[in-house]
Amino acid sequence: MRRTFNLPFLLSSGISVSRGMRAMGRAGAALGLSLSMLAMSPAYAEVDVNSADEAALATIKGIGPATAKRIAEERDRNGAFKDSNDLADRVPGVGPKSVANLQSAGLTFGKAGPASKGAKPAPKATASR
Repeated sequence: MRRTFNLPFLLSSGISVSRGMRAMGRAGAALGLSLSMLAMSPAYAEVDVNSADEAALATIKGIGPATAKRIAEERDRNGAFKDSNDLADRVPGVGPKSVANLQSAGLTFGKAGPASKGAKPAPKATASR
């Protein structure tokens, strides 16, 4: 014969719960704690500012659709961003503090990428003998 228990009644009435029920409660609490810690950990994929499209840029915490559009347009007009200072100087609304936060959220400046149509190429070095 199977017994069923009204757990809230048992807990509120002061009747002790069996060891099995307590063990399940501890296991559930441990599982819940583990899941909550997993949710709090920073999980991000690195996004290169010089090769990402607007949708990929918008996945970075702190970059919304409007900022992603400004970054992509500036990159297309004037070429790849050299570093974080270059991004802060060229994109309105993005300052040094914002760039530091974006980098900690996964924004990178790894690839310089090809120059855009409007960007001027760097002058070629001449060899001297």
